[in-house]
Amino acid sequence: MKSHRPTPTIEDYLGIIYTLERDQEPVIGARLAEWMEVSAPTVTATVKRMIRDGWVTMDQGKEIGLTPRGRKAARSLLRRHMLSELLLARLLGVPWSRVHMEADQMEHTISQETMERMLERLDDPKTCPHGNPLPGHEVLLEDWVALTTAEAGQQIIIRRIHESAEEDHQVMVFLEEHRLMPGTEAVVHEVIPFNETVSLQVEDKTVVLGYAVAKNISVQVKA
Repeated sequence: MKSHRPTPTIEDYLGIIYTLERDQEPVIGARLAEWMEVSAPTVTATVKRMIRDGWVTMDQGKEIGLTPRGRKAARSLLRRHMLSELLLARLLGVPWSRVHMEADQMEHTISQETMERMLERLDDPKTCPHGNPLPGHEVLLEDWVALTTAEAGQQIIIRRIHESAEEDHQVMVFLEEHRLMPGTEAVVHEVIPFNETVSLQVEDKTVVLGYAVAKNISVQVKA
């Protein structure tokens, strides 16, 4: 008989698949192996079990998709993770750069009842501390663009740090130290495509970012 709730590992896969689908990226084994930091054979074996248990499907092109059951479980996981981040940041004062890592340890143990209480206590938030939308609020992404597409001289507001950047704690510490967090206003000082760097004026400091980090930062360009 199929279990009511997936195992923590399966939940992690479902969350990644949901995120890739949300961002209109191809959901293939290689991308899952990259996100999960496991081998291709491990992904293949896990996805086979997920297909067997009704969490995902796979088409002839080897692209993976969520079933309605899998999508429901993925949305639940992401809500629990993001609400945990908000709880840690707002109520417990955990540093912004650490809440993702801490929430990873909590997300699989929170019940539906507790999640609903967290939503109420946190005033039904639309985004996590890093600006990523809770499931159901993806429309927010339509007005934001990647920092790498901004032009010199533009005034911007940082809105989001993508989940893939959250996985790199050193990057998150750097962003926090330089105040490159959602809500921060900055001016694009220089964009240099040939060496793939973007420099920002943040208050009285100039911060230089490589494209590898900048592409994971979404901004709103001020009119």
